[in-house]
Amino acid sequence: MSRTSPADDGDELLHRLGTLTAQTRAQAAEQRSRVELALALQRGMLPRDLPVAEGVRLAVRYAPAYQGLNVGGDWYDAFLMPDGRIGLSIGDVQGHNIEAAAFMGQVRVGLRALASVSSEPGELLSRTNDLLLSLGSTLFATCTFIRLDPATGVLESARAGHLPCVWATADGRAGITEDEGGPPLGISRGMVYPVTRYRLTTGGVFVMLTDGVVEGPSMTLDEGLEQAVRLAGVAAVARMDADALAAAVIKGAERVGHDDDAAVLVIGHDGVRATQP
Repeated sequence: MSRTSPADDGDELLHRLGTLTAQTRAQAAEQRSRVELALALQRGMLPRDLPVAEGVRLAVRYAPAYQGLNVGGDWYDAFLMPDGRIGLSIGDVQGHNIEAAAFMGQVRVGLRALASVSSEPGELLSRTNDLLLSLGSTLFATCTFIRLDPATGVLESARAGHLPCVWATADGRAGITEDEGGPPLGISRGMVYPVTRYRLTTGGVFVMLTDGVVEGPSMTLDEGLEQAVRLAGVAAVARMDADALAAAVIKGAERVGHDDDAAVLVIGHDGVRATQP
């Protein structure tokens, strides 16, 4: 019977430890690469420039947050339509990985592409929902799409399982939108998304956001929305710049103790005199 010496046992242990360390480093490097790719997808899918229109000022903030080595799938978008109206969307994809980031890109591109066929917010969300289901993905996304007409001050909004928006006017009123909304995108075919119409006759702000801004371990959703309403109310009365408000709202997100992405899109508007019934 052969016997190994303590030195041999030590060498074998060191060899095993070295092998495990190398494997762990390789796995960590692979995961970091996936996160870096997901972040690159996020950055590439977010718009570089925002539309410019008389009487309207847009501002955004986006703070990617990590869950371990994962990354989320929040997005915002704003683009000018051929008829001069502005399309705006914000949303959040289920999951925190590269698949979520890729699905986010599909949703955003789908909304833009289908807006050239029908820009009516409810129909647009319905068409996008069916498109995503046809792609066979198992993920889903919440989303708000707004169509804004700067000339008339008419803002039309449809929600797919997403948070309500926050609004405030220069005459001291503020609150959250109470439109009905529909289910998230990617759940089931043939969904209907009701449209709520607003007339921006008084100057103020409209704030679109994701749940990472207003909900987390340190703050409930209602408390977070109340915080955003207060900030929007102060900004509207003080005629604060839209960019300054966006910065304040994303800064307030630090208080919720979230570990999720946080996105904010602020629509500052001068308001127009109502000329339509």
